[in-house]
Amino acid sequence: MRTSTALWAFVLFLLSALLMALSLGAGSQGWEWPSQMLAVGDAVQAQILWDIRLPRSLGAWLAGALLGLAGAVAQGLFRNPLADPYLLGSASGASLGVSVYMGAWGGSLTATGWATRLGMTGAAFAGAVLAVLLTLMLARGVHQTLRVLLAGVVVGVVLGAVTSLATLLHPEALLAMQGFLLGSTAFVGWSASLTMGLALLLCLVLALAMARVLDALALGEATARSLGMPLGTARVVLIAVLSLATGAAVAQTGLIAFVGLAAPHAVRSRVHTTHAGLLLLSTLMGGLLLLAADLLARSAVPAQELPVGVFTAVLGGGYLLWRMRAAQQGAQS
Repeated sequence: MRTSTALWAFVLFLLSALLMALSLGAGSQGWEWPSQMLAVGDAVQAQILWDIRLPRSLGAWLAGALLGLAGAVAQGLFRNPLADPYLLGSASGASLGVSVYMGAWGGSLTATGWATRLGMTGAAFAGAVLAVLLTLMLARGVHQTLRVLLAGVVVGVVLGAVTSLATLLHPEALLAMQGFLLGSTAFVGWSASLTMGLALLLCLVLALAMARVLDALALGEATARSLGMPLGTARVVLIAVLSLATGAAVAQTGLIAFVGLAAPHAVRSRVHTTHAGLLLLSTLMGGLLLLAADLLARSAVPAQELPVGVFTAVLGGGYLLWRMRAAQQGAQS
């Protein structure tokens, strides 16, 4: 690993730890030092800190890390800087899987049980894989980037409509799906954090194992084949990583936009590294971005919490517009 990559990884980890400490003190009554909450000796305050705020903050970081990793994988696999975790309709597929699970088995975002959370993750993963397979069937592979983009849009719209229909057939899931579509970390507990942590570990290991293939693909598919890279196997593994990472994050926090798109761009604007470094730094950057957005969502309006998906859309969209403007000015000059 290059020195700059290791240094930036340390900086991002340090910033994440700082935000984690700040988020532990953020509550409906304002902000206070977590040490003061524990010093009071109140069992209720300690339970709020350890059983509500800590797993929520950790879960927000893990969800952002999953989306950041998925975004870096998508952009490297399709050689498109505008690719994001939702490119192949995987978000719509994951939403469909979760809505079907809620309607058929009574799952809920507020559930804290391990079995329920694992079932929601499995349903989201199955839906995401279904969406990816449909997209690739329509696009006839991943060779034509424009065809893949168009197929992903079509699959996303169709599955989104099916999700709406499934919600109408099960009105009891309507309120939960509304919160799901806005994106929220309010109901993330220890079981959800553990589920996302295991998914992140597996996805990161598999993605790093394919980092050299992504490096070769950046030089062109013909070059990658001439170097003897196993492109067929790599595509299957990377699409599975993309689906699992997206499905795990979406199942626990709902639809949160722009994190997976903005995190790799933020890394590339500061660090020139191989895909191994990019995958690691995008994971850390995604966790940092979503944790910061979650802290703002809890603190922006006193005694009221805003959906974190709103903040990521505003902040991520604003950042990308600024980057596009800067790139345009640089090209003109």
